[in-house]
Amino acid sequence: MENLVYAIILLPLAGFLINGLFGKNLPKTLVGGLATLVVFGSFLIAVSIFIGMSKDSAPVIVKAFEWFTVNGMQVNFGFQVDQLSIMMVMIITGIGSLIHLYSIGYMSHDKGFYKFFTYLNLFIFSMLLLVLGSNYLILFIGWEGVGLCSYLLIGFWYDNVEYGKAARKAFIMNRIGDLGLLLGIFALAHHLNAIDFLSVAENSTVFELDGNAIIFITMCLFVGAVGKSAQLPLFTWLPDAMAGPTPVSALIHAATMVTAGIYLVVRSNFLFTLAPTTLNVILLIGLATSLVAAFIGLRQNDIKKVLAYSTVSQLGFMFIALGAGAYTTGMFHVMTHAFFKALLFLGAGSVIHAMSGEQDMRFMGGLRKKIPVTYWTFLIGTLAICGVPPLSGMISKDEILVTIYEKSPILWALTLFSAAMTAIYMFRLLFLTFFGDFRGTEEQKKHIHESPASMTIPLIVLAILSVVGGFINLPHFIGHGEYQNLAHWLSKVYKYPQAAAEIPFNIEMILLALTIIMVVVIFFVVKNIYVNKKKVALPEEEYTGWERLSAKKLFIDEIYQACVVKPVEGLGKAASMFDRSVLDPIVTFIGLGAADSGRAAKRLQNGKVENYVLIMSLAIGIILIINFLLK
Repeated sequence: MENLVYAIILLPLAGFLINGLFGKNLPKTLVGGLATLVVFGSFLIAVSIFIGMSKDSAPVIVKAFEWFTVNGMQVNFGFQVDQLSIMMVMIITGIGSLIHLYSIGYMSHDKGFYKFFTYLNLFIFSMLLLVLGSNYLILFIGWEGVGLCSYLLIGFWYDNVEYGKAARKAFIMNRIGDLGLLLGIFALAHHLNAIDFLSVAENSTVFELDGNAIIFITMCLFVGAVGKSAQLPLFTWLPDAMAGPTPVSALIHAATMVTAGIYLVVRSNFLFTLAPTTLNVILLIGLATSLVAAFIGLRQNDIKKVLAYSTVSQLGFMFIALGAGAYTTGMFHVMTHAFFKALLFLGAGSVIHAMSGEQDMRFMGGLRKKIPVTYWTFLIGTLAICGVPPLSGMISKDEILVTIYEKSPILWALTLFSAAMTAIYMFRLLFLTFFGDFRGTEEQKKHIHESPASMTIPLIVLAILSVVGGFINLPHFIGHGEYQNLAHWLSKVYKYPQAAAEIPFNIEMILLALTIIMVVVIFFVVKNIYVNKKKVALPEEEYTGWERLSAKKLFIDEIYQACVVKPVEGLGKAASMFDRSVLDPIVTFIGLGAADSGRAAKRLQNGKVENYVLIMSLAIGIILIINFLLK
C-alpha cells in the first residue's frame, strides 16, 4: 500500500519535472503522451487500491517522515487512504487523464504546448496532495499549490492583458479564503494540540455542541471553502477563469480545484456536525449562490461563461446538501457533476475549435449536423445537468431536493427554482449553438469540422459516465436504501451516522414528478423561443429590466470595483504620492548630505604630512583648552 500511495502522488510530479526541464526539446506527441500517461497511471493505481478496499476498511496512514514538533504537537508528513480520499483520487485522476488526452488535440498548435502540460501535471500533483494529506497542514500545501497552478493556467495566454488580470483576480480572491482556512487550522492546533484528521476527529468531543469555539473554527474553515469553491461573496473569480484554455476550464470547474471546498467540509464532518449554526450558514450561502449564479447565467452569450455560472450554481447545490448535513449527497453531486460538467466544457471547446475560436453563441447555430459527435455528447451532458431521468445529474439533484424538502418546503421551492433556471439557460445554450440557421461568417462556415479523435474520445467516455454514473447511488425509495452504494461506501468516514431523508413515499414521488414535468415544460418552451421563433440573443446594451441585470451580472463586479478595488488603488496612489513628496526628498537629502560631506573631507585628505601634523596639533590644542576651561 505504501509504495502504491507514493506512486499515485509522484507520477504526476515526475511528469511535471520531465516536461518542465526537457519538454522544450521533446516532440509534442511525447510531451502530451507522457503527461497523460502519468495521470492515467495514477488512476489505475487508485483503482487497484479501491478494488482491495471495502466499506469497512479502516483508514491507512502512510507516514513519509516526522516533520516537526511544536508545543508537544508532532506533525508528520504523511498520507491518509480511506474511502473518501480514494474516491476523490479516482475522480481527479480519471477525469484529469481524459482532459490531458483532450488537450493533446486542442493545444496542438500552441507554442507553449510543453509548458501547458507541465502546469497540468503540477495541478494534478497539488490536488492529489490536497486530498491524500493526513493532516490539515498538508491539505493546505496542496490547497496553495492548486491556487498557484490556477494562476499559471488561467493566465496561460499572458500576452492578453485581460487574461493576466483574470489570473490575478483568481489568485487574490483565493488568498482571502485561504486566510480563513489558516485561522481555522491555528485554532484547531490551539484547542486540540493536534491537526491530523484522525486525532482531531477523536478529540472533537471536547467541543461544546454549537459552542463559540467550534462555531469559530468551522466558520473559518468554511471561509476557505467559500474562496476555493466560489461561493458568495467570493465567486466572481470563477467566471473570469474562462480566460484560460478550455481544458483548464474543464479541469478547474469539473474535477479538481472547485471541489476542494466540498472535500474540506466533508473531511471535517466531525467538526461541522457539532456546529448546527455553521451548517445553517452553509445552507443559506449555498442557496443564495445557486440562485444568483443561475440568474446571471440566463442572459450570458459566451458559451463558456454560461457554463462557468452553471458551475457556480451547481457548487451552490452541493453546499445546500452539506448545510443540510447530507455529506454523502453533496459528494454524490460532486461525482456526477464532474462527469457532465467536464463533458460540457470539453464539448464547448470542441465547438470553439470548430468555429475557429468563436465563443459567442449569437454567431453559431446549426452545428448539430456538422459536428455530430460533439452535438450528441453535448446533448447528453445538457440533459444530465437539467435533471432528465435516468441520467446521473437527475439522480444526484433529486437526492438534494428530497433532503432539503425534509428540512423546509420553502427552501425546497427556492432550490427547485434554481434548478428551473439551470434548465432554461442550458437549453438556451443548446438551441442557440446547435439548432437553427448558421449565423457565423462564410469563412467560419467553410472551416467547420469535427474535432480529432484525441478530443472526441474523452467526450464519448464522459457521455457514457454521465448516463450511468447516477446508478452508483440509487434513490432511497428503491430497495429501501439497499442500492445506495456510495452512502454505504462513505459510512466509515463519518464520525456521526447520517440519517437518510425520511419523507412519505407518495410525497417523494410527487416531488420527483414535479421536477420531471418542470424540465419537460422548460424544454419545449425554450425550444419554441429559440428554434421555432428563431429568436437570437440580443447585444447586452439592448437588454432591459431583469434581462439587463442578468446580462450585466447583477453589477457585482462593478460594485466590487467601486467599493474595494478603487479604494485600494486610491490608497496605493496616496501612499505613492507620500513616498514621492515626503520620503524621497528625505532620502535624497541624506544621500546628498553624505556625498557633500565626503567631497569636503576629500579636500582635507590631500596626502601632505605637514597638513596632517598641523590639524593634529590644532585638535590637541583645542582639547587642552576645553579641558582647562571645564576645570
